[in-house]
Amino acid sequence: MDERILKAVYHAIDELNAQLPPGVSVEKALDAPLYGATGKLESLDFVTLVMEVEEKINAEFDTDITIADEHLLSKQDSPFSSVRTLIEYLEKLLKEQSTSAS
Repeated sequence: MDERILKAVYHAIDELNAQLPPGVSVEKALDAPLYGATGKLESLDFVTLVMEVEEKINAEFDTDITIADEHLLSKQDSPFSSVRTLIEYLEKLLKEQSTSAS
């Protein structure tokens, strides 16, 4: 697992948690649920997290990726179900982008 991606995602979670009401937060753990059936985030909070993650990843890797689209949100095995699946998805996206840029 890429440590820079993990740090970027955890930093985005910190940013989101600072905006959430008292008593509501996203855990910084690989198996923490994010969005979907077991997720803790409501739609607006999820969008905020996605925007924060995109910002952090794009700054860290000097890239311009978009991590969410309608197709992904409707998948049963969504990459947004947990912190781990989000990080794995980001690793895949960044690898695909570096391969296509070569």
